[in-house]
Amino acid sequence: MKSSILAAVAMAGLFLGSAAYAQQASAPAGSTGQCKDGSYTSHAGKRGACKGHKGVKEWYAASSMSAKPAKAEAAAPAEAAAPAAASKKSMGWTKPAAAAAPGGGPGMVWLNGKVYHCPSDKWYGKTKHGEYVSEADAKAKGAHAAHGKVCKP
Repeated sequence: MKSSILAAVAMAGLFLGSAAYAQQASAPAGSTGQCKDGSYTSHAGKRGACKGHKGVKEWYAASSMSAKPAKAEAAAPAEAAAPAAASKKSMGWTKPAAAAAPGGGPGMVWLNGKVYHCPSDKWYGKTKHGEYVSEADAKAKGAHAAHGKVCKP
C-alpha cells in the first residue's frame, strides 16, 4: 500500500514537473519568468520583473539569482538612487488621454497651469486639467512653453 502511494506521488511529480518544463521550454531563450499578461521577462530578480505587466505568473530562475541583484542595488551610492525614487507617478505625470479635448484650432495652445502645449505636442488637449487659449493669453498669465518649445503657426 505504501509503495503504491509513493508511486502515485512520484508520477504526479513527474507530470507536474514536465508541465512546468514545457511552459519554460516554450519561453524565449534567456527568460527568467513569465508575466501575467503573457509576456516574458529576463529580469535577474523576481521583484519588479513584471512591473507594468500585471505581476509575475511563473518564475523560472532559481531563488539564489534574485539575492545577488538586491545586494548590488544596496551597495549603490545614495546619490545615484535619489533620482530613481522620484518616479513619474509620484510627480503627478500620467499618460496622455486617447483623444484631445474638443476645441482648439489654429493659434491656440493648451494651457495647463503654468505650462502651455503647442498643437504639435503630444500633450496638446490631453492633460486632465487645462483649457485652450491663445499663446499671447498664456504668456500674459505667466505660463511658459513646455520644454522651451516654440509653437509654429
